Amino acid sequence: MKNQFLEAGQIVNTHGIQGEVKIVPWCDTPDFLCQFDTFYLDGKPVKVRSARVHKGNVLATLEGVTDVNGAMALKGKVLSIDRTGVELPDGRHFIADLMGLDVIDAATGEKIGVVADVLTPPAHEVYVVKGEHEYMIPAVDEFLAETDVEAGYIKVRLIEGMRTDV
Repeated sequence: MKNQFLEAGQIVNTHGIQGEVKIVPWCDTPDFLCQFDTFYLDGKPVKVRSARVHKGNVLATLEGVTDVNGAMALKGKVLSIDRTGVELPDGRHFIADLMGLDVIDAATGEKIGVVADVLTPPAHEVYVVKGEHEYMIPAVDEFLAETDVEAGYIKVRLIEGMRTDV
């Protein structure tokens, strides 16, 4: 079952003296976070009064936070978003939904493991698959035959060199 709330970033500092917080986004782009009017901190909704991108991060003013002391109290907090109403482009998935999916060799139908981690270097995501062996599979069309989050699997095309524990 998909979680309704997804961790989306962390408050790492204050910005200025009027209560603005600096958020490191855990999304493809910081712009994604700016579309939300509510974040969730410790499971409680907090209204976003303003949010803007600044140097790859998000600077946000949150309801009830009016000075640097209030903002400092939030430092280190992980913020979540409500996935309801979020439309992802075709072929895109929340990383949280990929974790634990079965990974199947498209050529043989054999289960090779499960998604244990998703690395996010600049070029494209890389799925770390753990089973009897460990694989690192670039998340590109050449290697991904089919992804069905609802059914709980990803079918992949393997090539030599993807297995990392040789």
